[in-house]
Order: sequence, then structure tokens, then C-alpha cells
Amino acid sequence: MTLLDIENLTVSFPQHQGVVQAVRGVSLRVAAGESVGVVGESGSGKSVTCMAALRLLREPPSRIAADRLELGGIDVLRAGRGQLSALRGRVAAMVFQDPMTAFDPVFSIGHQIVETIRAHRDISKADARAEASALLARVEIKNPDAILNSYPHQLSGGMLQRAMIAMALSCRPQILFADEPTTALDVTIQAQILHLIKELQAEFGMALIMVTHDLGVVAETVDRVVVMYGGRVMETAPVQDIFDAPLHPYTQALMASMPGRTPGKQRLVEIAGASPNPANPPTGCPFHPRCAVADAHCTAEAPAFRALSDTRAAACWRLA
Repeated sequence: MTLLDIENLTVSFPQHQGVVQAVRGVSLRVAAGESVGVVGESGSGKSVTCMAALRLLREPPSRIAADRLELGGIDVLRAGRGQLSALRGRVAAMVFQDPMTAFDPVFSIGHQIVETIRAHRDISKADARAEASALLARVEIKNPDAILNSYPHQLSGGMLQRAMIAMALSCRPQILFADEPTTALDVTIQAQILHLIKELQAEFGMALIMVTHDLGVVAETVDRVVVMYGGRVMETAPVQDIFDAPLHPYTQALMASMPGRTPGKQRLVEIAGASPNPANPPTGCPFHPRCAVADAHCTAEAPAFRALSDTRAAACWRLA
């Protein structure tokens, strides 16, 4: 069963200087129970794609268009406000990268989790609070009743991230979007949060979309990888294939930049140049200005994203 079905998604933001194309022609399908990692540099369109899938971007200024954009069989682009509100709890939920700004600072943690539960289910406030306490305990928060009475500013980053995961899971979603869920946390807490997300995914049978720029996170948490650059999908493949035999030059460059991937070298291998300006993207393949093997064809025309096997697809003229 396909839970997320995106075909030819574009997201743009009109500016005084022109139109910023944050996402350009992205297609993505995620099945029930599947784990997918979306990787790429900052500005590659990872988070915007997920926000658009949930219709969390303000419209206007954003403009979202797609040949198909469905979550749990619901046409997200044509859904009304009531449908979207129901979809964002029971079908899909999101863990944001900055929990301090995701929580409302003037309400307690308990108030916000209870409100989320009662918005989607016919349940008393007392029962919802008991369930919220059980959820906090499930995400390994000690003394959950005390945390329910706490405000966001009173909790550490790791504690807030756990509380956000509990709130995201409160309506038992079919698919969980995790947007850089460990960015602001120290290494020890990162590992705990990633382990917790995988454990809860298995327990609840959810699909998972892990948005990250950290390839180490990808290696630990997902089955399939989607590599994005310049608002486009460059390559998709099973996680082991991405690490063992990356095909697209951008994916190869990402792999080469990982610590320990280049034997005998102490310095990290950097990708020359800078990410493309979404307000003025390059012609042809968006990666060609930084690509060591680009030719005139790459500069003149963007390659189509096409299947190379049953499990792999990429957008590169050299793979034709």
C-alpha cells in the first residue's frame, strides 16, 4: 500500500527579484512500513518537500503544484481545512528539527499533547492526560507527570525532542516525517533519539521519512535513500547500494566527503563550489557547475530522472 504518492511536485516562492524555485519536479512514493532517508546539502529542498506534502507551507507566498500529491489516498492539494486537520494527526505527523520553536512557549507540554489527542479523538481531558503521560513514559522520559506540567523553556533539547515525538505519535499516524530530528543535540542524545524513533516505528508499524544531511543517520535508520540537490531528486536506491556503489556524481561526492571513506587521507574531501542559488539556478543539470565529469550536454539540458533497475533510479546523462 502506498501511503505517500508525489508526482512532479514543484514549490516556488515569488520574490521581488524573481521566483525562487525551492522544489522542481520531485516524485516520491513511500509504502506502508517503509523507511526512507531524504539527504542533501542545506537548501536542496528536503524540508520544503515534506512541508508541502503536509500542506504546512503558507499559501501564499508559497505556490505548490503537482501532478499528484496524495497522503493515505487523500488528495492533499484539493483537501479542505477539515480534511487537512484530520490528515495531519491520523495519517501523518511530523517531528521538527527545532523543538523549542515547534512548541508554543505559553502553554505547558501537557496542554499541547492533550489538545492534540482531543483534536483527533473523542476522549475526555482526564483520559487524554493519562495517555499523554503514558506516551512520555514510552519515549523514556522519567517522571512524565512532572514534565506534563512543565513549559518548553524549562526542558533540555533532548527532553523537548522526546516530548515532540510523543506528541507526533499521540494519534498513531501511518507515516512519520522526521525533519533533522537530531540537529541540535549532542552525539549521545542523537543516538538515543534515533534508536527511539526506529523502535517506535517498528512498534507502531509506521512508515518513516528521515530528512537529514548526516549520512551516518541514514546508514543507521532507513532502507532506501533519496538524494536531493538544487530542488531535484538526483538518485534513489536501497541504502546499502548508495554506500557501496553510488551512481550519480553528486552522490559519489557526498560519499567521498564522509570521514573514513577515503583511506589514507586525513583531510576531508570537500565538494568544490557552492550550492545553486534557487532564485537563479544553473541551466541543465543543477550539479554541473560543481561536477568533475560534466560536459556540454550537462550544461545545456537537465537529464530526466529515470529508472536504471527495479530498485535504482537517477538523473544523469552519463548513466544513459
